Amino acid sequence: MSIIKAIHASRAPFFGLGCVGIYWGCFAAMVPDIKAQTGASDSQFGLALMGAAVGGMVAMFMAPKLSKSLGKFLLPVLALVLAILMQFPIFAQSLLSLFTFLIIMGAGVASFDICTNMRLSELEERHSLHLMNANHAMFSLCFGLSALIGGGLRQVGLEPSQIFPTMGGVLLVMSVFTWERNWQPVEADASAKPVPKRLPWFFILLVAVMLFVSFLGENSIESWSALFLERELGSAPGEGSFGPTTLGLVMCVIRLLGQVFTEKLGEERIVFWSGILGMLGATVIALAPTQTIALIGIGLCATGMAVIVPTANSLLGKLVHREQRAIAISRAWLFGFTGFFVGPALIGFVSDLWGLRVAFAVVAILIAVIIPAVIAVQMRRAYLANTA
Repeated sequence: MSIIKAIHASRAPFFGLGCVGIYWGCFAAMVPDIKAQTGASDSQFGLALMGAAVGGMVAMFMAPKLSKSLGKFLLPVLALVLAILMQFPIFAQSLLSLFTFLIIMGAGVASFDICTNMRLSELEERHSLHLMNANHAMFSLCFGLSALIGGGLRQVGLEPSQIFPTMGGVLLVMSVFTWERNWQPVEADASAKPVPKRLPWFFILLVAVMLFVSFLGENSIESWSALFLERELGSAPGEGSFGPTTLGLVMCVIRLLGQVFTEKLGEERIVFWSGILGMLGATVIALAPTQTIALIGIGLCATGMAVIVPTANSLLGKLVHREQRAIAISRAWLFGFTGFFVGPALIGFVSDLWGLRVAFAVVAILIAVIIPAVIAVQMRRAYLANTA
């Protein structure tokens, strides 16, 4: 029942994150084709993916101003932009063109992603509900289905020039539901505590670390699992999409469950155990001898990664003053979202030197950083509570 209530209270960002899922799912399924048409090595392709990080960082910095200026038109406008940017990989015939396009694509998708999450944080306070996990479940569902459909279209012989426009059309249809007819900006509350002069950078940076590592692990699997299955484990062309599909669908289910369990167990405990599961899953992928074992590892990693980002967003929203929420979340994402692009780039560089198995082992080690970050937040909150 809490899931239905959460979806009803956040319909526009719910479908907004669905649009982002369609975008990334299609891109993940098409990675083998995109890499082949540019003629890039693993490390070169990883470097090209860093272009999205450059665009994304600029977008994160500008997101609060963009949100205020576009108001209720924010999500539909960004959805339209995303459908257009989704076609850019068709024209990436060289490493340089791919890098350039990814800068623009990264700025577009990062703007949409962070603005949607800022809207969600505002709605969480307004309705006194936990909304993040249910909404991020929509992202994962659409990501998994988009990857599955994209892989299926590859298997029947369609080209990227046919697949990207098809999925872009689906994205446009979903964008209709992102209209925020009743959206209102956050207004000052005279009865609330005064706004602190400084941002709580201790909490912002620790949540940024959680976001960074989670995005790193998630997008490493999104971007490289298809290639890992087809190249390292001998899966048939098109079956590589089972990797990102498994990731997306498992994350969808776990995020729906997380919607319930976060309300009962609390944010810190959920993120802590999620980090442990994510680390174990990445280790299984690195050691997998068969496609089946690799998919089990991807599912286990997805179980861990699923709720870290939405739960960390909710946690930060509770740790800062309501009028600092948008700027705090955008600054945490400014650093954290780079993991979404650093992960695939890191995989590429390590893979060129030692192979994809070692690369996924490195990802497992980095995911473990979440654990001390959560402990530090718990200790700081306890200290502030005792000294208040």
